[in-house]
Amino acid sequence: MFPNKLNSLLDQAQPSRRTFLKAAGGAGLGLIIGAALPSAGPASAAIAGNGSFNPFVRISPDGLVTVIVKHLDKGQGVATGLATLVAEELNAEWEQMRVEFAPANAKLYNNLSWGPFQGTGGSTAIANAYGQYRSAGAAARDMLAAAAARTWQVPAGEVTVSGGKIVHTSGKSASYGEFAEAASQMSVPEKPVLKPADQFIYIGKTFPRLDTRDKTVGAPIYALDLKKDGMLVAAIARPPKFGAKLKSFDATKAKAVNGVMDVIVTPAGVAVIAKSTWPAFKGKQALSVDWDFSSAETRGSEELFAEYRERASQPGQTFASNGDTAKALADAAQVIEGEFEFPYLAHAPMEPHDVVVQFDGKTAEFWTGSQVPTLDKNVSAKILGIKPDQVQIHTVWAGGSFGRRAQPDAHIVAEAAMIAKAWGKPQPIKVQWTREDDIKGGYYRPMYVHRVKASLDNDGNLTGWHHRIVGQSILSGTLFEGMLVKDGIDKTSIEGVADMPYKIPNFTGELNTVAVGVPVLWWRSVGHTHTAYVVETMLDDLAKAAGRDPVEFRLNLLKDHPRHQGVLRLAAEKAGWGTPPPEGRFRGVAVHESFNSYVAEVAEIALNDDGEFKVERIVCAVDCGVAVNPDNIASQMEGGIAFGLGHALRNEITLTDGEVDQANFDTYEPMRITDMPVVETHIVPSNEKPTGVGEPGTPPAAPAVANAIFAATGKRIRKLPFSANDLTGA
Repeated sequence: MFPNKLNSLLDQAQPSRRTFLKAAGGAGLGLIIGAALPSAGPASAAIAGNGSFNPFVRISPDGLVTVIVKHLDKGQGVATGLATLVAEELNAEWEQMRVEFAPANAKLYNNLSWGPFQGTGGSTAIANAYGQYRSAGAAARDMLAAAAARTWQVPAGEVTVSGGKIVHTSGKSASYGEFAEAASQMSVPEKPVLKPADQFIYIGKTFPRLDTRDKTVGAPIYALDLKKDGMLVAAIARPPKFGAKLKSFDATKAKAVNGVMDVIVTPAGVAVIAKSTWPAFKGKQALSVDWDFSSAETRGSEELFAEYRERASQPGQTFASNGDTAKALADAAQVIEGEFEFPYLAHAPMEPHDVVVQFDGKTAEFWTGSQVPTLDKNVSAKILGIKPDQVQIHTVWAGGSFGRRAQPDAHIVAEAAMIAKAWGKPQPIKVQWTREDDIKGGYYRPMYVHRVKASLDNDGNLTGWHHRIVGQSILSGTLFEGMLVKDGIDKTSIEGVADMPYKIPNFTGELNTVAVGVPVLWWRSVGHTHTAYVVETMLDDLAKAAGRDPVEFRLNLLKDHPRHQGVLRLAAEKAGWGTPPPEGRFRGVAVHESFNSYVAEVAEIALNDDGEFKVERIVCAVDCGVAVNPDNIASQMEGGIAFGLGHALRNEITLTDGEVDQANFDTYEPMRITDMPVVETHIVPSNEKPTGVGEPGTPPAAPAVANAIFAATGKRIRKLPFSANDLTGA
């Protein structure tokens, strides 16, 4: 439906590192402080009238410090995290801190882990910005001190910036705001000195999130809330089968709906444009549309799983190999086999997709929870026939994503651009999806089948492992193919297996990539969502066959991975592993690394005679390097666990004759408060650089629960969701 090869579009906005550092020297943009601090002369004056201080920090005359947040905050707390880094080095009072989303400008606000792209994902937000935002705060601190020293005609060494004040040893003091403009005239420090950890005021401690109050009273503007003068609303009728094309339509009844302005055709589908939301939705329902299904995906879930199982019996492309796996399996004392099935999964964020667009024929503006502004900017410019620098992307708060707002084809913003171009009038239009549009609209976590054989010798040692994966590629045919697909092997299909930490002397991994007409996308923790489940439940099977304790069995195989061992030991200790659980309860464990963070979880369940179970408690240990805000880390672990557990319990996207069966939260039921266990999070103290926490809590959740069910019933769940399995007769 949309162009997948976006390289030509992105060439227009890919600054070299040299270009970025040149921009960071301060040409016309106030005090510029980038990933590295270049040699620079006097910075340009603050932008008149708005109190701009540098691209990451703005200090107003009243002393408020606004941190310009280059990452989308979709509930994960990155805005507060980046403000924490600046506040730490700037020595500001927490009450002074504010946040504002950065404009789409990859030269200044690129994700340092992604090169020339501005975007949020892969649990990289704090990890890539940790040094950058601390350096920005430290440079601003030093320049405030230098400006005060010059004005007061005292040595700079006698001036301190602390507690929200600039103070001279004589007792003279001033607010930050009083010297913001003067500081912008000072030279940019080449290497501002960062605080040692023992002087941290904010990092490693818990402070209130900056968005909590506003969200509590409904103050933040999400795209769903956004209203502009004269704004219209558009709703799109999309094909019910993926790959179908428009044959014909009758808009007579739709145009008769009071408030409907027009009905137009775009490559995305038939769009109804109305004066407000409900007429747009009613008009869409009133459309009579005839679709051409000749090129559509028409297979159902059972047909697809049958094909996947057949492919799982055939050799695939080898992605990892060491030793002689075939011999290890042939010579084994015991061989454990398992076939695993994972369904398609929707992201189902609480806020359905929405974009406000305004296009006057020459320039365009978009307001949305943009997760990858660089893609949104370039794709929309191409569609509208203008240059990327004629497009503004205004990032606003987003009500969840879980990967859904980061699309390689930028199709959500692309749809808005198509409608704006077809409408041809300069008034703003909000393109609003319904929940049904979202859940039935594709871009799911792919379905997978895994087939594993693993061997033990007479002493219960793990000697061999053969692992075959069947599934769709998320990245083939997209901009990211060249980076993350090698020799036809999509790294996101095999992550968590290809880099398995367990010491296995003979290992073979194979991938069979299948072509299906269902659009797929990364989903919170991407490939780790299924690979961790397979690996960690197989480990429990092997431990039982070897007559070993599951924790001890893992620790022995992780001797070369101390951080895995560290979280596993901590979670086991805090959960009381090794002592009997309360009567009627059973425990399971899982440990996994994703996005450079290490997480172990012990799940405790209660099971009744009817085969129904309740997850009562999950003890989580995480090693994510420096803990910038421990409370937010705990929240992200809780959220990741809830997300992974909620989908494992009962969620699946199924197809019948190519059409999605689920449509809303009644048929794709989210995690309920009654399902939620008590979650205890323990953070491993560390001086390592911070790593991601948005996704790593998800992968171990389902296998830890499955292993607890195994401990309770002896039954292995190899088909997800859990609700697809009969646990009676335990």
